[in-house]
Amino acid sequence: MKSRTYAAVLAVLALTVTAGCSSKATSGDGDTNGAGGVKTDKGVTDKAITLGVLTDMTGVYASLGKSVTQAQQLWAKQTNAAGGICDRKIELTVRDHGYDPQKAVAGYTELEPKVLGFAQFIGSPFVAAVKERVNGQDKGLVLPQAWSANLLGSPYVRVLGATYDVETINAVDYLLAEKRIAKGDKIGHVFFEGDYGENALAGSKYAAQQAGLTVVEQKIKPTDNDMSAQVAALKKAGVKAILLSAGPRQAASLAGVAAAGGFDVPIVGNNSAFAPQLLATPAGPALTKDFYIASSTLPIGAPEPGPSKLAKEYAAEYPKDGLDNGVVAGYTAATVFGEALKKACADKDLTREGVDKALLTLNAYKSDFGITHDLSDPAAPSTRESYIMKPDKSVPGGLKVVRPGTASQAAKAFRPSAT
Repeated sequence: MKSRTYAAVLAVLALTVTAGCSSKATSGDGDTNGAGGVKTDKGVTDKAITLGVLTDMTGVYASLGKSVTQAQQLWAKQTNAAGGICDRKIELTVRDHGYDPQKAVAGYTELEPKVLGFAQFIGSPFVAAVKERVNGQDKGLVLPQAWSANLLGSPYVRVLGATYDVETINAVDYLLAEKRIAKGDKIGHVFFEGDYGENALAGSKYAAQQAGLTVVEQKIKPTDNDMSAQVAALKKAGVKAILLSAGPRQAASLAGVAAAGGFDVPIVGNNSAFAPQLLATPAGPALTKDFYIASSTLPIGAPEPGPSKLAKEYAAEYPKDGLDNGVVAGYTAATVFGEALKKACADKDLTREGVDKALLTLNAYKSDFGITHDLSDPAAPSTRESYIMKPDKSVPGGLKVVRPGTASQAAKAFRPSAT
């Protein structure tokens, strides 16, 4: 059943799709030979390649959106300093949608005729709302900062990392492996209504079925910031652990309220449920005690060469801003898009079709952040591995790895699918 959030987005899309078609028609289809004999169309000139960025800098994921965007701007600056790609400079056109469905779809409609593709698009329901249009008439590559299985199956909208369901299965496996839960236990799951939370819930239900657990559900809205009622319900139900598929504000409230009430159970969140700024709030002690995050990249504070190098470069470029995992996520997506552009250039085809085909050849792309991505199958996430991390104030970015990248047996067997 579609969520009310998703339905609202679709309603907005219905109002904007005509405008989107008109913009496309007046811009021209291109497909001409550019500099160096390379075929080009929308978003590409002889001097520049323009990519779109649809982000959230003022809404529920403001801290994530800012760091993801700045990391991609850093990648563009570094790429251009090294000569660009295909003798062209990379340009990013950024729009802040504030996690508002109308602004998100309107932003896509505005930018689509002007860009080759999108290096970022935050918000699973928003990406899902334009997915049909991307697949049908637009065909520009979109690398979303969203991991809903609902986005799978498109050769143009490509999930980079484990989907929320797979990530949640790995989170449950971690709790089982650490003997924090056992067969017969109840586990709570607090989740956003909509694609993100409901896809994560599919993972927890699958993992629970495999392990003999029971899931106690608590659905919330992105505007629900006080988790007191949810904590009370889960405590009464006797859950032994809590899964969280929401944002940083909900994480702070959930951990803080549980600790204040003496409800000492582990909490594991999906990759976007934490921001290091939380460690300076009253919830900080509770988060560092027994809170964890699952993610498909090493954290920015990891000692490995890739994160260490990026942390130094990002801090030098943005000395007033802190580090978080949005930096790694944004930079990873940008470099993957860059690899596709390089391959398309070698094939002398910088059209949208050429870039889409180039991405399919990346079947073992080794990122600098721990995970090898296979982008050859649009119906599958690029990995089934997840790192498990724990907040730590002493580490840049506030997270340290407590379990290396692992794909649990349940995650390997599970088959995520678009709905």
